[in-house]
Amino acid sequence: MYEIYSNVVDIQKREIFPACVKIDCGIIHSINKCDGEFDSYIMPGFVDAHVHIESSMVTPYEFSREAVKHGTVGTVSDPHEIANVLGIEGVTFMIDSARRSPMKFTFGAPSCVPATTFESSGASIKADEVDKLFDIPEITFLSEVMNFPGVIYGEESLLKKLHSAKKRGYPVDGHAPAVSGHDLRKYADEGITTDHECFSYNEGKEKIAVGMKILIREGSAAKNFNSLIPLLKDYPEQIMFCSDDLHPDDLLKGHINVLVKRALKLGYDIFDVLRASSYNVIKHYNLNVGMLQQNDPADFLMVNNLEDFNVIATYIDGKAVFSDGYQSLKPIKESPLNIFNANYIEKKDLQILFKTDYMKVIEAIEGELVTRKLMLKVKEENGLVAIDKRNDILKIVVQNRYKGSNPALGLIKGFNLKHGALCSSISHDSHNIVCVGTDDQLIIETMNWIIDHKGGIAYHDGKTIHGAALAIAGIISGETVKEVANSYANITNEAIKNGTTLKAPLMTLAFMSLLVIPELKLSDQGLFDVNAFEFTSLYDE
Repeated sequence: MYEIYSNVVDIQKREIFPACVKIDCGIIHSINKCDGEFDSYIMPGFVDAHVHIESSMVTPYEFSREAVKHGTVGTVSDPHEIANVLGIEGVTFMIDSARRSPMKFTFGAPSCVPATTFESSGASIKADEVDKLFDIPEITFLSEVMNFPGVIYGEESLLKKLHSAKKRGYPVDGHAPAVSGHDLRKYADEGITTDHECFSYNEGKEKIAVGMKILIREGSAAKNFNSLIPLLKDYPEQIMFCSDDLHPDDLLKGHINVLVKRALKLGYDIFDVLRASSYNVIKHYNLNVGMLQQNDPADFLMVNNLEDFNVIATYIDGKAVFSDGYQSLKPIKESPLNIFNANYIEKKDLQILFKTDYMKVIEAIEGELVTRKLMLKVKEENGLVAIDKRNDILKIVVQNRYKGSNPALGLIKGFNLKHGALCSSISHDSHNIVCVGTDDQLIIETMNWIIDHKGGIAYHDGKTIHGAALAIAGIISGETVKEVANSYANITNEAIKNGTTLKAPLMTLAFMSLLVIPELKLSDQGLFDVNAFEFTSLYDE
């Protein structure tokens, strides 16, 4: 048994007091108020309410090595990124990696693998397989139900997955951007209890009214904190904090602690803020994570003060995993596994016939996962549509990575590249190869570099390909967060140097194939109108 003397922030009783906290065999033995002035504050550790660890491009174990520095003691993790590549084998890989860490990971059974039938993935997870996944102790909820039209229109196989979760009493996560009215009520009535895709206060308010809890997301590309944080004041018990997708350079800077600091600086009640980052999450998902109460697991963090909120220590099951700038978890090498069988790209593969002056163009939007559908005038050269750098109409290409096929082609605005090609085998959710570029030859060379390395991220500046291989499923590196972050930052900086106005161009690129977020996206099978939920032509119809 050992003792910690500190100011205790009790988020259940909503009080702060000096105390002696006794810890025995990883459990809070007692918390006794005492006299004294202490220069630290102890409180429940943070839990990310919704995260795809794969987006940090590292394993769960490596993710935990960095996250504990920011006071994170647990995550509610959706492994559907790797599941789209490797199926159940990918899910078990993530769980095996997580088991090596003291951090308290809980995983969901992916509900939509693939996300739609309009893209090529490496695997599918059917209803009976979801039911079997629930037999794994770490899998305790149904991951985000992205196919909201399937729920609304009663798709039998999808409803079976929801039934599997509900019969076990497991929560079901939602994903319903801009869904409202009758459709939203029908979606929520199927037992879907959360949403992390709100873009406005009113959207969040409507979803709360039908019984859903709102996850305020602040990731690398999608940043909804400013729009949604007012919900915390009005509906404090219905709010949780999450990162969703966090790239490695941002993970180095912070995690849930970033949202906590921002909310406190805006003047929100400290207990509401801390409950959104721990208590509300733990209760909703029934997690075995301590909340700094007697007989709880000793999972907590310490900060130097309640203004700067700098994390000085993180404890999990009574052990200091981070203290005084030192974290105790050593790097571990993982064995790679992958599927990568893409055809090399040739010049003829990138030709778009010129048929009309105006064509459909995807508009990428800074800080959002949604896109706009535009009709813009295009340039013509020798009977083909030409890239128009002056008007920021670039070419976007998506190539099936799982078997040989011709790439899908489209036009995109919003990247503002003046020269070069940006490419990635991280493209949600099926993780085919996606590339945006200002020149066909640069696109070809960059995509073929990705194919040669069987996955990765890269930027071609015309002379050099700045790249990083992703040996695990083509979406995860076997390196440390810091090493991956350095490569990621280098690629990002090269793209910014060559004109892009996007703050996280690789993250934005990765969502240009996600067919369940409006309005216009490109899968390996063609241009897709998300609002109509069907393929569409590049040309005016």
